[in-house]
Amino acid sequence: MTRPSYVVRVAGDPADREACFAVRKEVFVAEQGVPEDLEYDEFDAGALHVVAVREDGVALGTGRLLHGEAAVGRTGGDLSVGSLGRLAVRKEARGLGVGVALVRGIEEAARGLGLAAVDLHAQTAAAGFYERLGYTGYGVEFHEAGIAHLAMRRSF
Repeated sequence: MTRPSYVVRVAGDPADREACFAVRKEVFVAEQGVPEDLEYDEFDAGALHVVAVREDGVALGTGRLLHGEAAVGRTGGDLSVGSLGRLAVRKEARGLGVGVALVRGIEEAARGLGLAAVDLHAQTAAAGFYERLGYTGYGVEFHEAGIAHLAMRRSF
C-alpha cells in the first residue's frame, strides 16, 4: 500500500483554519470526549496554526503554537518559550508520520519567531511520542479536560 503524500504548512487562510478546527473537533471532541467549549478558547484567534494536508486537499492533522503574551501562562512567564498545543491527527492518518511532521513544522515556526524553546502539555499516554522528538518532562502529572497530562519542553 502506498503512503499518501501530504504537506505541512502554516494555516494561512480561513479555509485552512476551518480545516484545523474540524480535525480538532473530530479527534478531541468526538473521539476523546473533550467538551467543545473547552476545546476552543480565546487563544485560537492569535495562535499560529499548522495543518497537514493530503495531496487531494483533505486535512490529516493540525497543531497550534502560542507565543508572546498568549503563551506566558503556559511557559512560566518566559517570553522566549512558545507553547505547542492542540496537536491532533485523524485516525486514518496515524502511523504515517503526520504527528512528527506537525511538531517539526511548529518548531520551525517557533524558531522563525526567535523562540528558544517550546513547551507543551502532553497527554500522559503520548509522552513517549514527545520524548522521542527530544522533549523532556518536568513537574507532576496534572489533569486538563479530565485527561492526565505532563508538562514537557524542548530547547533549540
